[in-house]
Amino acid sequence: MQPQYQRLTDDQWQVIKQFVNWQRKREIDLREVMDAILYITRTGIQWRNLQETKFPNWQAVYYYFDQWKKDGTFEKINAALNQLERLQNQRENFPSLGLADSQSIKLAPMICEHRGVDGNKKVNGRKRHILVDVLGRIYQCHIHAANVHDSPGGVQLLEDTIGGLKRMKTIMADKSYRGTFAEAVEKVSIDFEVPDRPDNTKGFKVEAKRWVVERTFAWLNFFRRVAIDYEHTPESARSFLFLANISICLWRINFNEL
Repeated sequence: MQPQYQRLTDDQWQVIKQFVNWQRKREIDLREVMDAILYITRTGIQWRNLQETKFPNWQAVYYYFDQWKKDGTFEKINAALNQLERLQNQRENFPSLGLADSQSIKLAPMICEHRGVDGNKKVNGRKRHILVDVLGRIYQCHIHAANVHDSPGGVQLLEDTIGGLKRMKTIMADKSYRGTFAEAVEKVSIDFEVPDRPDNTKGFKVEAKRWVVERTFAWLNFFRRVAIDYEHTPESARSFLFLANISICLWRINFNEL
């Protein structure tokens, strides 16, 4: 993981700009806008504090963030970079195994939308579900109030995934996803698996393959914007999760080989 934020290189921008209509003439440089958004994701800086940096006006940056959030630009960039990294690792461009898990995180004060209390984790905030491949890359995510149980809450994660990952054959998750989620998975002809864990096991135990999704949650701690949920809407919080994954992919892909 890089110790601090580094601006986009020419090679990285060559890939990203295909998704942002860069050919249209504008007063503002879209490369600077994307750099500013990725900078916010990494540092957690407030939108208005961008005026203290060398990035464009914060209102212009937020305008493009909002537009790209609504039209699915961040999700498209995320999917493209995930495929590039898989191909460089001699894998198929889409995964056949998905690893799902949830994490309850605190929600910033003064935000009431989609807030709840996770009684088990003692967290007052929201719960985020992610679906990753064996490399730990986020392919889909869904966010809701923390008081919703994993199984029914994760159904939307599955619905968002179907169609975009036609090669998916198996989804692996923990016991909390049994029930509604498992039934929904089986209805779309995907196998649902729960890693074996002896009943007499106490304390933490590394579960085969599922440790990858836990590592992804750990990686998110390097991005201050997503370490705590500061967003008024789950849609914005979801976009910042994709942006964190985009940043990780940009660091790991060798663009000289493209």
